[in-house]
Amino acid sequence: MPASNKPLTILLASPRGFCAGVDRAIQIVERAIECYGRPVYVRHEIVHNRFVVENLEAKGAIFVDELDEVPDDRPVVFSAHGVPKAVPAEAGRRNLLYVDATCPLVSKVHREAERHHESGRRVVLIGHAGHPEVIGTMGQLPAGAVLLVENVSQAEALEVSDPGNLAYATQTTLSVDDTTGIVGALRRRFPSIQGPKMEDICYATTNRQAAVKAIAGRCDALVVIGAPNSSNSMRLVEVAANYGCTRSRLVQRAVDMDWDWLDVDWHEGARRLGITAGASAPELLVDELIEACRARYDVTVEEVRTTEESVVFKLPRQLVA
Repeated sequence: MPASNKPLTILLASPRGFCAGVDRAIQIVERAIECYGRPVYVRHEIVHNRFVVENLEAKGAIFVDELDEVPDDRPVVFSAHGVPKAVPAEAGRRNLLYVDATCPLVSKVHREAERHHESGRRVVLIGHAGHPEVIGTMGQLPAGAVLLVENVSQAEALEVSDPGNLAYATQTTLSVDDTTGIVGALRRRFPSIQGPKMEDICYATTNRQAAVKAIAGRCDALVVIGAPNSSNSMRLVEVAANYGCTRSRLVQRAVDMDWDWLDVDWHEGARRLGITAGASAPELLVDELIEACRARYDVTVEEVRTTEESVVFKLPRQLVA
């Protein structure tokens, strides 16, 4: 049977794609270009998606690694992942006009860490070393004030000088299941440890993982559209594998799709492909992949929605006319 006639059912996870924090960050860059003219500098990728970054570059954004690459007379936007306190301090020292696009949910974690530090507690941060959000959160407090824990084994081995005076916070884009295990280990070892009333993992990360869990067991293969440096996208691949679809992988765009991987061991009858997108991947890339599937298969799309989202974050006051 020709590949183009093979039946393919796409199980489309929902919610997927852009979250409120990503949408706000992109709007901030676009609005800053409107307000201040081209170019507007952006420290680090505004969100972890090359398609988004390249679109903003075409509109007049220039992405840089550090503030010393920003001219004194141009504005700079800080990415959605958050920055250490030293960054806005340096911008202020240079009298740079800056706009902070940090996701409000990340800012909430920053405030929690500061509150615990001011109360004399040692802060344990659950997260991935080297991730911009983790660097930003640890950079809210003096060097050495935050202990980073990446997994259960590190939580079990953690040694502190004052075990009765601890608090924890979490990176917002972690696996819900992994974080539950780490928090459980910390609470067992340090029963008085303080933490947020709800986990710091953001609503969008939680919802996208729940949607993948709902379809993974029904899929022969599952694709997450996202970037390899996107924590929330990589966690979706892991969640799919853990919940019944071991053939799960990350794809940045339709052009990167390995069709031989999808076709392998294709048996008679319909095949089910799960599709979702990380929180920094635009819906356009989902549509692009579905159209690429239609060009090769007889496609039926079934959207599986697990919850509705209505969260919207306001733009910074300085950008509101």
